Amino acid sequence: MKSLKARALKIHETLLEAFGEPIWRNPLPAIDELVSTILSQNTNDINRDRGFNALRAKFSTWEAVRDANAEEVINAIRVAGLANQKGPRIQQVLRAITEERGSLNLDFLADLPVEEARTWLTKFNGVGPKTAAIVLCFSLNMPAFPVDTHIYRVTGRISLRPDKMNVEQAHPYLESVFPPETYYAGHLNLIRLGREICVARKPKCPKCPIIKLCDYEFKTVNM
Repeated sequence: MKSLKARALKIHETLLEAFGEPIWRNPLPAIDELVSTILSQNTNDINRDRGFNALRAKFSTWEAVRDANAEEVINAIRVAGLANQKGPRIQQVLRAITEERGSLNLDFLADLPVEEARTWLTKFNGVGPKTAAIVLCFSLNMPAFPVDTHIYRVTGRISLRPDKMNVEQAHPYLESVFPPETYYAGHLNLIRLGREICVARKPKCPKCPIIKLCDYEFKTVNM
């Protein structure tokens, strides 16, 4: 594990040299990020943001979203895709949080140990490890490493995780491999690598900044 951690750190440092220090966007309040991340499931960032902005334009508060007619919410977020699933899911999560906390403010999570905060979030239907990690990392500045489809693919190819490990198992595993201070930038730069270079069907290996650190047996040598 020690050599794996050293290799992970080297990969992180090399991606920083290649891509620079990434900045995702201005941090959203945790409840906003939670809703945004639910909207992001099975769609791209553009449609996620369109759905989120449409929802905020239609309803002045999250309480209003929570209490609205389901069809109004579904219609507002239709551009984000799977609206018939995501609309009721968002409302159910908002209601469950209200029932437990009495409000929709999630700032209290920042005062909890990260594992306790993660467990609290993931008990709600529709909030998985990735959604919880995004809220913790990007809204609350807590040490959590979100694993999306790009990170899962890339870390498998470059042997930073066992090949047979599923995506849920990859969250705690990669958190143990990367130093906590690298989670924010490491997450974003690995996503960029997966989107632009280490793509699913035909990776652009000759353009890859970490090709010398990669163990992928099917590396392409020509474009």
